[in-house]
Amino acid sequence: MFKKYLSFVTSILLLFFVGCGDSKEKKQQNVPKEVKSKDVDSLEGSKKVSQKTEEPILLTEENAIDFFFDYEKTLKKDKVKLTTSLGDFTIQLFDNVPYHRANFIYLTRQGYFNNTMFHRVVKGFIIQGGNSDSRETSKKRSKIGRYLLPPDGKKGHKHHRGVISMPSGEIDNPHKLASPYEFFIVVTKPGSYHLDGDYTPFGKVIQGMDVVDKINNVPIDDGDWPMQNVFILKAEVL
Repeated sequence: MFKKYLSFVTSILLLFFVGCGDSKEKKQQNVPKEVKSKDVDSLEGSKKVSQKTEEPILLTEENAIDFFFDYEKTLKKDKVKLTTSLGDFTIQLFDNVPYHRANFIYLTRQGYFNNTMFHRVVKGFIIQGGNSDSRETSKKRSKIGRYLLPPDGKKGHKHHRGVISMPSGEIDNPHKLASPYEFFIVVTKPGSYHLDGDYTPFGKVIQGMDVVDKINNVPIDDGDWPMQNVFILKAEVL
């Protein structure tokens, strides 16, 4: 009887330790394979902090604002370089629109803008980017999450030429909540001030405005889509 009891206890303990081993292995598989320290502003030499900062999270309407509130506190850099199929330009982000600034940097670090397009070009007015008709872009959005950002047009920024701003979501959006995956850049001289108050300027082009003008001058179809695709090949935080 005692031998049977001892055998039963041994089996239970064996199952417990095997189960723990499997659980530990599964957790390790969810850790990103490669996290580069240059993707973190606050402690650039710390791999431990990098892994914690870049841990995947699915953003939703419920958690996005809290996430970007905390994420913005880690940011010390404020410039993003966009390399396009027609050249590159650099954007400096405003520091008093924290959610939109944090969102743009976060999406840049996630590689979201890479291989997207300037999908809308209105002559003498704007170029709009951050979208494409590819499955890859759709998959990226699904992985990052579905959310909108509150408009923030009362920080004193106007839609001058070269300003980057965030369009509002298209469907059932009376409060003009911002669509986080897209942006537009004003090319109007001296600006498009009728947009003030309705949209959120969150940065400005500080280098390469000639490239922005070049994109604005490409041939377009009746729907303002460029006849030849203009790609954002790479976006990077400087």
